[in-house]
Amino acid sequence: MHADRNRGTTRSARSSSAPPRRAPDQRVPDRQVPTRRVAAEAARRILLPLALMALVTLGLGLLITKVLEHSTLVAQDEAVSREIAQERTPFWNEVTHYGSMLSDTPVIIVVTTIMAILFRVVYGRLRESVFLVAVVCAQSAIFLLATVFAQRARPHVPHLDPAPPTSSYPSGHTSAAVAFYCGTALVLTLHTHRHTILNALWWLLGAGAALAVGLSRLYRGMHHLTDVSWGYVLGIFCVVVLAQALLLQPITASRRAATKRAVRGAALT
Repeated sequence: MHADRNRGTTRSARSSSAPPRRAPDQRVPDRQVPTRRVAAEAARRILLPLALMALVTLGLGLLITKVLEHSTLVAQDEAVSREIAQERTPFWNEVTHYGSMLSDTPVIIVVTTIMAILFRVVYGRLRESVFLVAVVCAQSAIFLLATVFAQRARPHVPHLDPAPPTSSYPSGHTSAAVAFYCGTALVLTLHTHRHTILNALWWLLGAGAALAVGLSRLYRGMHHLTDVSWGYVLGIFCVVVLAQALLLQPITASRRAATKRAVRGAALT
């Protein structure tokens, strides 16, 4: 009797002194994490800034075409285009022809498709490819919206290229060049950030191509100075917004954080 009691006492003492068992690691699959938070984050960090940029771009275009049509600003725009047209030479006519071609619509579509495929194959994920396609499409959507409602006539100088059906404001060639060439340079830089020479090379090529396109469009009489300038602003804005949301601080991180919180909550219960 005493031996049985001693054994029972020993077992109860061991059980009381044993460390508490940990709850099993109950991992919550991604598909169970609410997608509303991700959608809200995407709307806040991507859709809202792009919508605001579209409104600003459209508002500035309407201001130029409806309010400032006979202002000094528009007169100076025309004067710059006339002065450049008077200084044209056969050499620069040829050079700017190829500079403008760097951002022709078929060229941008083809090179964007090629680079998106290459990024997917080389990096083994879709993040870089989605970023590049998204930034090109975003600037294009805002550009097309502005050309529909703010129909600004092209400079009153001889045009060296066939005039597309879109209006002069903003310069779609310029914004597309910034989106693709600078967007590509940014992706490459993020993957070669330890190589200073390579980083300088990427940006020399990317920024150089975007600058060449804008100057070529201005030289060839296809856009006013303000059209090209806002094309740069539009392209840079789209690159910054989408890079922040898709590359530098990806929205998918919010899903991981939500999953971790759910796992901790399940472990505590």
